[in-house]
Amino acid sequence: MIYACHLENLPQGESLRVMADVPIALFNADGEIYAVDDTCTHQNASLSEGWLEGCHIECPLHEAAFDLRTGQPTCLPAKRPVRTYQVTVDEDGGVYVHATAPERITEGAA
Repeated sequence: MIYACHLENLPQGESLRVMADVPIALFNADGEIYAVDDTCTHQNASLSEGWLEGCHIECPLHEAAFDLRTGQPTCLPAKRPVRTYQVTVDEDGGVYVHATAPERITEGAA
């Protein structure tokens, strides 16, 4: 597990980039914390710099969007999902990303 931040440093509707083996984007979507690979599968852009709406993140480059719960793209031009990671918030508010073992790796057609 990788310590990402304290929960109070990730307010609702905000995101941050966590450096790991691959960059990870962490989001607080309506009080739920989600983590996905930070790089859009359509083109090299940081999803943590995108627009968060509910459980969806829109890439800042070409407006591809992904469901943070599953990693699946919800509109073109993205066709491949992003990897999602399990997140744990401890009793002290520490936010941890299980980056060494992804919650699921979803593969889709290119």
